[in-house]
Amino acid sequence: MTGTRKHTALPKAQILIEALPWLTRHHGKTVVIKFGGNAMVDEELKAAFAQDVVFLRHAGLKPVVVHGGGPQISRALETHGIVSEFKAGLRVTTEDAMDVVRMVLAGQVQRELVGLLNRHGPLAVGLTGEDAHTLTAVKHQPEIDGELVDIGRVGEITEIDTGAIEALLADGRIPVVSSIARSQDDGDKGHVYNVNADTAAAALAAALGAETLMVLTDVEGLYEDWPNSDEVISRLTASQLEKLLPELSSGMVPKMEGCLHAVRNGVNTARVIDGRVQHSILLEIFTDEGIGTMVVPDEQGES
Repeated sequence: MTGTRKHTALPKAQILIEALPWLTRHHGKTVVIKFGGNAMVDEELKAAFAQDVVFLRHAGLKPVVVHGGGPQISRALETHGIVSEFKAGLRVTTEDAMDVVRMVLAGQVQRELVGLLNRHGPLAVGLTGEDAHTLTAVKHQPEIDGELVDIGRVGEITEIDTGAIEALLADGRIPVVSSIARSQDDGDKGHVYNVNADTAAAALAAALGAETLMVLTDVEGLYEDWPNSDEVISRLTASQLEKLLPELSSGMVPKMEGCLHAVRNGVNTARVIDGRVQHSILLEIFTDEGIGTMVVPDEQGES
């Protein structure tokens, strides 16, 4: 009996020991995680995501979760008889649509995530960018074929106040932030904007001086030569990424632009990881292999 027990326990011990240098390195550091894609709709992946985030918190890190809710918003708009339209990869958000977006993000997606995290203890607190002026935005008008296009209540972040998030982190809580921003213009009757969650996560990571930004996606990482090859680039510098940006698919652009913004503004590493893999966050942070694509600042990557 003893021999069997030793045998089964040893691999577990080796796994824990492999995590030790990473635990030491990341202790006390802030990690911003953008929650999205399949991980957001598959029940098992959702539960595994919550376990990972709680594990990070108990391992001495300070996780902050930022989420959007594309699939849930599309479903709710359909139910309300509002047609979803996209321009330049962004959802056209009318006043009516904005009410639904806000309701879904703050009242449904965030609530569910807070509930999953709080199965493990009184940890998660939900807020939106409106709370305590966390995110402030102005109207975003993308350029299509040289023309500025009106896409409604879609915002571009102009200011970030990290006070509320930092207070929650100091209290040992896990902030869960919905990507809605308040309007910079006090006379703006609509007073809120829908903000791309990848962009919001990157901006928050920079403002918080986070160690790492992690963006969950539905791909393995950034492909070297898609669609000719499914080789994933495991590491690249900010400058290398900047050169690649024009060639990327539209869904990947805000994610990789977010990673670029983060590492150019004080975040040590930004990673795009496959949210379809259970416990991908733990694999990325606590193992030597890591998964996905990691972006590093120029001097770090070139030294």
